[in-house]
Amino acid sequence: MKKAYLAVAVVAGIVFASCNPTEQQTGTNTDLQQEITSSEAEASGGQSSVVDNESQKNVVQVAATSPDHTTLVTAVKTAGLVDVLTNAGPFTVFAPTNAAFEKLPAGTVEGLLKPEKRGDLRNILQYHVYVGVLNADSFEDGQSLGQVNGGRITMGVKDGKVTVNGANIVASIPTSNGVIHVVDQVLLPQ
Repeated sequence: MKKAYLAVAVVAGIVFASCNPTEQQTGTNTDLQQEITSSEAEASGGQSSVVDNESQKNVVQVAATSPDHTTLVTAVKTAGLVDVLTNAGPFTVFAPTNAAFEKLPAGTVEGLLKPEKRGDLRNILQYHVYVGVLNADSFEDGQSLGQVNGGRITMGVKDGKVTVNGANIVASIPTSNGVIHVVDQVLLPQ
């Protein structure tokens, strides 16, 4: 009788374990959820594909509407940084104008836009981005800031003029995910 009771208990335990939905289905559901999430992300195109005509524009949207920043926008797209810069941030972006890019040696911009130079382009663009919001009136002379690429920039404040690594900040534009400081030079990492 004890053997029969033990056999029934073992069979019941096996049946109960095989019916446990948490243990068996967790892996399957997790895999399925990841597959669906990945498919949705691919279909949606990322954060930059969100259409919102009501909210304040983010840093990429503001730059994209500026006729003075077409080179910067092309570089951001080529470097694959559009989705990053459309996220919540907050970001402080030092945005060189087209004229600033024209000051670089001939062929520099064209060279950086080549697929094999994508890493160099990303490094330069990330040197123009600080995580956090810093308005023009919050800068101090000699202030050093760590940029996204790991490099450092130095702020200058003299007679009411603000510079970053010697480049003049000529305008500041608030955005939904930070602030853009328009600069008259391209900042190059050391």
